[in-house]
Amino acid sequence: MLAGVARAGPSYPLLQQNVLRSGATPAVQQRRHMAKVAPTKSDKQRSAGFSRKNVKRDATGAVIPEKKEKSLGAFKPLAVTNLTHQTPGMVGKAAEFPTIDNDPARIYGLPKKMLLEFRILSKPCSVVRDITVQSAQMLDEAKNKSSLETRVVLTGRQGCGKSFLMLQLVEHCIMNDWIVLYIPRAVKLVDSTTPHEYDLRTRTYFQPAFSFQTLQRLQAANHAKLTALTTHKKHIFEKREVPLGTNLSDLINVALKDPPLAPLILEAVMSELSIQTKSPVLFAVDDFQALYCRTAYRDPHFVPIRPHHLSLPRLILDFASGKRSFAKGAFVGAITNSDTVYKLPLELKDALELPHEHFRTPYDKRSRTLVEYTTGLKPIRVPDQLSVTEAASLFEVWKDDKALVSSMYDEVFLSKYTESSGNARDFVWKGLLRTLES
Repeated sequence: MLAGVARAGPSYPLLQQNVLRSGATPAVQQRRHMAKVAPTKSDKQRSAGFSRKNVKRDATGAVIPEKKEKSLGAFKPLAVTNLTHQTPGMVGKAAEFPTIDNDPARIYGLPKKMLLEFRILSKPCSVVRDITVQSAQMLDEAKNKSSLETRVVLTGRQGCGKSFLMLQLVEHCIMNDWIVLYIPRAVKLVDSTTPHEYDLRTRTYFQPAFSFQTLQRLQAANHAKLTALTTHKKHIFEKREVPLGTNLSDLINVALKDPPLAPLILEAVMSELSIQTKSPVLFAVDDFQALYCRTAYRDPHFVPIRPHHLSLPRLILDFASGKRSFAKGAFVGAITNSDTVYKLPLELKDALELPHEHFRTPYDKRSRTLVEYTTGLKPIRVPDQLSVTEAASLFEVWKDDKALVSSMYDEVFLSKYTESSGNARDFVWKGLLRTLES
């Protein structure tokens, strides 16, 4: 019995023991010796075929199971310093937008349809396309040039991904130390949803509420860069005086403390940004075609106010047409084809060389003023269809987020890609998400 206990005990060598057999007399005894433990090889002499894991045990000797790594969801973000999303090797792959303090999507907002899509997904992401890499390279080349040389408008079929491409470019510039001013819903500037007031000095209609919000968001997204820039002259706003050498962040704070001065201070900030050469500036505007359409604002005689008579639309049109420019930077606009109220005007179609719904005639009425505001704009055509690789990456994103009811993934992918004809919006909203209703 003692021998049995000894065998079940620890593996270190035991002392010699005399064990009596049951029934044997003390004169006749049998001496047994415990087998010595064979010496083990050192770690260096062990075979390198399989590596032995270090097993952790508690005080009682029980094995402590290893903790499994928690799932991070469908997407795993890269470190900010290792971002390679806009490289040719990433074409056709889905990538998560980085989480940063000055996230432009959180500060400036998003187009409505994109916002709804991001609310369904566990993490906001997009597919890197070939046009994404080309546009990012274009901005990399433009960061040391005047914005006069880089004034582009994203065009393409409805739902092809123009707004997604613009957000990718905005994120790319934020991560590369650009000063970014992003207006995701320019239609709000002309649909009479914000108050306006007439200014006798400039003979335009100010939009103080929207100007205040624009300054607030501009500072939140670019606080560090604006603090490093100083004014080149003294500014006087009614009874307030801002001395020479004041940093732009403090200049914006004047408007935040006194909101009625916001339109004047926004004009001064944009003038200072157009002069400085420390940081390139990106001016990005979605729903760009709405700025060329008849507005919903009315003057005291109930006559529609033209877009270039409103302060903010005129500011945007000046930079888009090259009447004003940044010393370093670019202007990027994106049109919306799904808006039935603010349709693409003839002046912009001619400038961007887009097809007309009807045959062009000399009798089509055009505004000479709006034609001047389209001077120098260059179109960037976004592909109408997703490639099979891009659509497959997008399909994997929604599949990993448990958005698909059917388990026959190959059949669902091919059928929805064919039904949507490769259109990005239809592939998601009328294809993948429609499976939830079945």
